[in-house]
Amino acid sequence: MRRINRFTALSALALALALPALTDDLAGIQKALDGKFALTTTTADRTDIVTAGSVLVLKKSNLLTTDASKPMVIPNSYKNGRITQSKIFALGKVPGTGKMDGTRTFVSGEKVWLTGIEVKEKEVVFNLYTDAYNDTRYRCRLNFPLEKDATPTVNGVMAAVDEVFEVQQGDGQQQQSQQQQQQQPQGQMPQQRSVAQRGGAAAAPAVAVEAPPPPIAPPPPPPADPKEIKLGQTVDQVVGNIGQPDKVVKLGAKQIYVYKDMRVVFVNGKVSDVQ
Repeated sequence: MRRINRFTALSALALALALPALTDDLAGIQKALDGKFALTTTTADRTDIVTAGSVLVLKKSNLLTTDASKPMVIPNSYKNGRITQSKIFALGKVPGTGKMDGTRTFVSGEKVWLTGIEVKEKEVVFNLYTDAYNDTRYRCRLNFPLEKDATPTVNGVMAAVDEVFEVQQGDGQQQQSQQQQQQQPQGQMPQQRSVAQRGGAAAAPAVAVEAPPPPIAPPPPPPADPKEIKLGQTVDQVVGNIGQPDKVVKLGAKQIYVYKDMRVVFVNGKVSDVQ
């Protein structure tokens, strides 16, 4: 009896010592994920977007979702390179209710919003939300199970998430990066000429009357920042940047401004996508 009690006491002590370390690991994972993704806020009835966050592009298929206005949320799971559901949901049935209606399966290349991240002891949960398809928005959960008998790490969780999602970069960010690369060699030329001028002045023979050196012409002003469109901008901000559209398509709370070489999608008066 004493041996059993001693074993139980040692097990309890080991568990008590391990829990703080596990809590710290989970907190670190939560902090890393919160820093990488901006969350989207929806209305209370989940019928529309209030604040747009990061747009995630799916890199895997078979993400099963259901009508966002309904209380049920379908749990998906990602493991061994595949997104799967329990057999009941995979067969299109809901426990206790029979056939499951109002669902949609998303595939690689389609886009979703992220409304919440939960880091738990056994899994990391992404709560996902979508644009409207035929006036219906969809949502689901995607679980990333943590390995049993192993300490979860930030790198391990991030690697699994990166296998499923890619954060969509705005067109404005890409144009700005390209513009900076193009401007860098040009920005160095005035400085190189200035060095050459100073070297030439030092090499010239001294004259009897010292005269002040001629002023160095300032470098030309940098070109104006490229006009860009960002998620969350208002209609007035977009029109002020790139002008009036060629055509406006109105779909309820959504508006599509059609330009010659792009389409800007507004939801509730704010940019939600650029195509």
